[in-house]
Amino acid sequence: MKKIYLLILLVSFSAFSQKKIIEINSVKLHEKRTLSIVLPPSYETNPDKKYPVLYLLDGDYLLEPFQGALNYGMYWDDLPEVILVGIHQDQTRYDDCTVDEIQGIPFEKGAQFFEFIGTEVVNHVDEKFRTSSFRIIAGHDTTAGFLNFYLYKENPLFNAYISLSPELAPKMEMRIPEQFSKIKSPIFYYQSSADGDIKNIKEPVEKLDQNIKITENKLINYKYNFFKNSTHYSLVLYSIPNALYQIFEAYKPINSAEFNDKIMTLETGFADYLSQKYEYMDKTLGIKIPMRMNDFKAIETAIMKKQAYDELEPLAVIANTDYPQAMLGEYLMGVMYEKRSDFKRAGKRYQVASQMEPIDNLNKDVMYEKMEEMNTLSAKK
Repeated sequence: MKKIYLLILLVSFSAFSQKKIIEINSVKLHEKRTLSIVLPPSYETNPDKKYPVLYLLDGDYLLEPFQGALNYGMYWDDLPEVILVGIHQDQTRYDDCTVDEIQGIPFEKGAQFFEFIGTEVVNHVDEKFRTSSFRIIAGHDTTAGFLNFYLYKENPLFNAYISLSPELAPKMEMRIPEQFSKIKSPIFYYQSSADGDIKNIKEPVEKLDQNIKITENKLINYKYNFFKNSTHYSLVLYSIPNALYQIFEAYKPINSAEFNDKIMTLETGFADYLSQKYEYMDKTLGIKIPMRMNDFKAIETAIMKKQAYDELEPLAVIANTDYPQAMLGEYLMGVMYEKRSDFKRAGKRYQVASQMEPIDNLNKDVMYEKMEEMNTLSAKK
């Protein structure tokens, strides 16, 4: 019954996404090409929001599994909303990915297709839709190998690369690590293979994996999955959620592992940790969202457990910035003064909070109770 209920939820959630089929009359390719654009559920209702974009080569068959994984992750708020762009290649994928076997670079139709994506597709999407600066590209075997060519540029067009069982071009297992050593901005790179993968694909991928691991550049966020009891085709369904969760790891709400391993090991800087988490999301992942209440609570809990009560003030500043009409910031200031045994000031803060908008489990009744408690404690002092 639970499985049926979850399926209904996911179908309902997916139904709110908007799918558009458009054609681009390509100057580079001298022909029309079809794109499937899937807009996030909040796209129409949140007109000021910008979204990361995930470009899918082999969009004919990769669009739906990526959309399904994203819908599931979005339902639990583990993954953000993104714009999906599926590039249809059903009859053209091998011509699109033509490579000069000597030089190991896009050749003839492949060179044209490379420019088609890099200029026409990306520019069209940026012009027509509200996109952030964060771009992801994904592909499978032939197209997975091809997408790596965008890393050959001094300033790569894409910020994240999902390479599923890639068919690597000549010298690519050496060139990619060389490029990684020169990268000056954050890059996410995911690749996968399997024990049942095609041999002439698996061996170069494993060599590339070895070479990347000895490349010293902290700006490269790299992950390689090797799936046992899997094939060249089934690995796709294993890989997609792994890749998405790698790229958007910082987006997830604070969980028990992050709380225990990262936050509770701090002695100071709890509010800074929260600010930096959301700043990273904004500047690196192109995701700007209000701070979640659960994240506020996690930081507040850590502050209280560590008895670092002075940290409540910068946390209150964050609360007043993100929720200026809500009582959260004034409440936190009240707690800080209460812990300092300054009950008069604490009572005044709770009084101010009582005139503001309720948020989460904070409401007027809670503030009135705190005010009475502070009056009692102040009278005894």
